[in-house]
Amino acid sequence: MSQAGRLVLGEDDIRRSLTRISFQIIERNKGVSQVVLMGIRTRGVELASRISQQIAQHADLVPVGVLDTTGFRDDRPADRNPGATTAPEGGIDGKTVVLIDDVLYTGRTVRAALDALGELGRPQSVQLAVLVDRGHRELPIRADFVGKNLPTSRTEFIDIKLKVTDGEDGVYIASSKR
Repeated sequence: MSQAGRLVLGEDDIRRSLTRISFQIIERNKGVSQVVLMGIRTRGVELASRISQQIAQHADLVPVGVLDTTGFRDDRPADRNPGATTAPEGGIDGKTVVLIDDVLYTGRTVRAALDALGELGRPQSVQLAVLVDRGHRELPIRADFVGKNLPTSRTEFIDIKLKVTDGEDGVYIASSKR
């Protein structure tokens, strides 16, 4: 067992999940001409980039932006250092924005992301794609596209590792947060 916990998704599993999400985005939106992806910092940005690359193999290139939710959180200190938010080329006004994140848990990150999007413009609609949905929602938020549902207890922790940030691709379940 890794120091990160028990491996539940390996590199191939993550690749297949992102490929499936990419095709679902194309299908649900009847193409991607009006779609933009917004990766939620930190790992959502890398996942959005990978999904964009997957979509580009079968349809048009989808612009990717970066969304930092730090200043919009209601469950964490406001004195944290926010990162940069960058709108995708062409902006988000009138577009279908697909928010991309690594783990959907309480829903508070997504709520903050919706507030942050309002500062960038007015999308036609917003969809949500996550690599892992672990349950335990505190807000009425549901993902449109899910790589893997991993029901967990509140004492467990999902640890996502991506090559760009961590040197490996893997999803781990640990019995408690490090």
